[in-house]
Amino acid sequence: MNIDEQVALLMQGTEYGDETLKQMMANELRERLIECQREGRPLRVYCGYDPRTTDLHLGHTVTMRKLRQFQDLGHEVTFLIGTYTSLIGDPSDKDKLRPQLTPEEVEANARTYAEQAWRVLDPQKTIVRYNAEWLSKLMLADLIKLASNFTLQQFLTRENFKLRWERGDAIYLHETFYAIMQGYDAYAMRSDVQVGGTDQLFNIVTAARKVMAFLGEKPNIAIILGILPGTDGVVRMSKSLGNHIPLNTTADDMYGKVMSIPDSAMPSYFRLTTRWTPPQIEEIEKEISSGKLHPRDAKMMLAHEIVSAFYSEAEADQAQENFVKVHQRKDIPDEMPEYHLKDDQTILDVLVGSGLVSSKSEGRRLIDQKGVRLDGEVIAEANQPFPHPGVLQIGKRHFLRVVK
Repeated sequence: MNIDEQVALLMQGTEYGDETLKQMMANELRERLIECQREGRPLRVYCGYDPRTTDLHLGHTVTMRKLRQFQDLGHEVTFLIGTYTSLIGDPSDKDKLRPQLTPEEVEANARTYAEQAWRVLDPQKTIVRYNAEWLSKLMLADLIKLASNFTLQQFLTRENFKLRWERGDAIYLHETFYAIMQGYDAYAMRSDVQVGGTDQLFNIVTAARKVMAFLGEKPNIAIILGILPGTDGVVRMSKSLGNHIPLNTTADDMYGKVMSIPDSAMPSYFRLTTRWTPPQIEEIEKEISSGKLHPRDAKMMLAHEIVSAFYSEAEADQAQENFVKVHQRKDIPDEMPEYHLKDDQTILDVLVGSGLVSSKSEGRRLIDQKGVRLDGEVIAEANQPFPHPGVLQIGKRHFLRVVK
């Protein structure tokens, strides 16, 4: 790709809430690419990840996908694990205090986090670093100097701090350290580019660039990406809200969950979760707009692209075939888990015993909602003896072959 094509791809999916700022970042990226080309070196690019959870979902991979684009263009990518920033917890996307983790919890989560990241990033081309390497060595005198670049007003006018202030909730002093620490990360690695979501706008555009300039380095370029909506297409993807697409799932489940998103969310998914280039996305959207491509078929292309990126082309093909069988031909999949029926078991016993539901109360609720079928017939009574071997179906995507 030439410089302009690189800029178009790398700015794809970015949101700054200010068109002037976006254009400024695009111009700086172009200038830095030209500069690095002249110096014969790649851009130094990083994104920081606080391992506060081990259950990653598609929303967590948006920044990883952007890092992969930089990798594929030949730039140097660092996957920074926030072993020190995790001890505080980023307050940017929360309107309440995050619980503090122990170093042991952070270390355990970090191992799992990195393993899942390799499903997007090339492990052979990725530098992994931990910010405890430099943050643990900062002295109080260093923190005083860094903090002198910021005012309390800058923190208290941030949306989430402001909400807590207005509610009368406590805002702890250590929470203001987070942005300063993240800014020092960018300086310590002498980064050219930092990638993050819109919730990181203050941390990257204000804090990191300010800290780098204060310490005599050229400020890094902020690649700020939009937040991926969940399967409801409205609010950000979140496990707690139940609108997430987990990474540790099956190809069939991932395909089905992508197909469940509303049409209105497809543009965000095109730009934030795929390997497609701006011209490819423009062509797909043009065909949808003209009526040449049905939105359902576009969504199937999207689901296939996402699944193939995390599994393989063959598994994506199979997931698509299974989806068509179940949802379009009203068929059942050829392969499914088996459960061996025991004497005197009820419908509820099988649901719980097979792991299709996590509790009897969940099983009763599904049956009350007419969401359980045996060989296509709706099950009406939770405690009835299991009628006969057959295919048990929960909702639209979960099947179990019950055998004697």
